[in-house]
Amino acid sequence: MRGCGVSGEVRILALVDGEHYPPVVRAALDEVAHRFAGSTVVAAVLLGGSEKLRDEVPDLGVAVVCGESATAAVLAAMAEHRPDLVLDLSDEPVLDDRSRLRLAAHVLAAATPYVGADFRLDPPPRPRLATKVSIAVIGTGKRTGKTAVSAQLSRHLAAAGTPPVVVAMGRGGPAEPELIDPTVVDLSARGLLALADDGRHAASDHLEDALMARVATVGTRRCGGGLAGAPFSSTFAQGVALAEQRPETLLVLEGSGRSIPPAHADVTLCVVPATADPELVFGYLGAYRLLLSDAVVVTMCDEPVARSGEAANSSRVAHLERGVRALIPAARVIHTVFRPIPLSPVTGRRIAFATTAPPWAAQSLGDHLQNEHGASVAGITHNLANRPQLRADLEAMGEAEVLVVELKAAAIDVAARFAAERGMEIVFCDNRVVSVGGDGTFEEMASALAGLAQRRHTADMA
Repeated sequence: MRGCGVSGEVRILALVDGEHYPPVVRAALDEVAHRFAGSTVVAAVLLGGSEKLRDEVPDLGVAVVCGESATAAVLAAMAEHRPDLVLDLSDEPVLDDRSRLRLAAHVLAAATPYVGADFRLDPPPRPRLATKVSIAVIGTGKRTGKTAVSAQLSRHLAAAGTPPVVVAMGRGGPAEPELIDPTVVDLSARGLLALADDGRHAASDHLEDALMARVATVGTRRCGGGLAGAPFSSTFAQGVALAEQRPETLLVLEGSGRSIPPAHADVTLCVVPATADPELVFGYLGAYRLLLSDAVVVTMCDEPVARSGEAANSSRVAHLERGVRALIPAARVIHTVFRPIPLSPVTGRRIAFATTAPPWAAQSLGDHLQNEHGASVAGITHNLANRPQLRADLEAMGEAEVLVVELKAAAIDVAARFAAERGMEIVFCDNRVVSVGGDGTFEEMASALAGLAQRRHTADMA
C-alpha cells in the first residue's frame, strides 16, 4: 500500500449502498479502525440503491461521494482522497459478482488493494527492476499471438536502430534465466533437437523470439496465474537482471498466457484475439489488463471470425474495438491478421504445415503459402499443441518433402523429430503480423510506443 506521511496512517475509502440503513453503515464504519490498525476512513462512495435512504445523501460521519455511475464515483473519490485501500461494504443488488470485479479492476489499475468482507485483491507487484527503457507485451490469454507480436515489435525496433532484449516468461521456461544470442546460439533444427534431447522445452517463447526477431532474448519460467495476472512463482526478476547486463538500451517484457510480467514497464501493449469472449475481456478482472495498456493489438481479424450474427452491419472485431475505446479512450487500436512466412524458400516444394492456428484459418494460411511462397501444400495440421494427434496428422501427409513448422508447443520434440527421422527438410515459420485496420499500422504504433516509453522513462528518471 502507498504510504501516507510520517504518521503511517492507512487511508481507507469505503464503498456503501442505499440498501443498508445509514445507522448500520455508520456503525460498520466505526468498526473499521478496529479491523485495520492505524486506519482512518477518509470518505465513503455511495454506489447506488435507495430502499433504506431517507435523504439522497446519507449522514455517515464522513464525506460521501456520488457520481453518474459507481465506477465514476469511485474514480473521482480516489483522485480526491488518495486512499491506501478500498473497502467494499456494499452487497447485492447494487453490486453483483461481475460488477464488483469490474469495479475492482479499476481500483487495482490505480495500484490500490480492494478488500471486502471475505476477500482481498491486491494489485500484482510491478516493481521497477530495470534501468533501461521498457515495453511490456501482455495478453488476454494463451494463443493470443503475444510472441508473434513481441517478435514483430522487436524486428521493427531493431530496424529503426534500437534493438531490444526480449525477456520472456513461460510455463516451460528454463530452470534458471537463460540468455540466447542468435548470433552465437545454434537455433537450427539440429541445435533445437539437441536441446530437446537434453530434456529441455526446445520451443520455449524466448527461443522463438530469438529465431524470428534475431535479437537477444532471456528466457524465464513461471507457474500459476492469478485473477489479475500475478504469477505464483517466477524467475522474471532474475531474467531482467540478466538482460540489464546487455549493451542494448531497450527491453521488451513478454507476458505468458494471462499473466503479466512482474516488473514495471514504461508502456504496455495488450494483445486481444478477435476470437476472445468479450465478457472475459471487459468483465470481471479482464478489464484490469486493458486499463494498464497504452495500445491494443486485435489479432486474428480474418473474415470468418470478423463476421457476427449480432447485427447485419456489425462484427466481432468492431464490438471488441468499441469496448476497448469505451474503457481506454486514448489507446491506439490496431486490427491485424497473422500470415505464415517460412524462414527458408519453399517455392516448388511439397510441404506439410504444422501450426497452432485454429482450423478456421486453414484456407487463408494455405492460400498464402501457395500464392505468396510458391509451395504445394500437402496438408495442414492445427494440432501442434496436441502431441498424439500431431503425430497422426503428420503420418497422413506422407508425400510431403518439407515440414514447415512454427516454433511452438511440440514443434521440436514431435514435429521436427518426426521430420528428421523421415529425411524431410525442416523449415521454421514466422507468424508475421499484418495490419488490416484500426488506428494506422502496427509499425506506426510500434514507433509511437517506443517514443512514449522513452519520454516516460526520461521523466521518471529525472
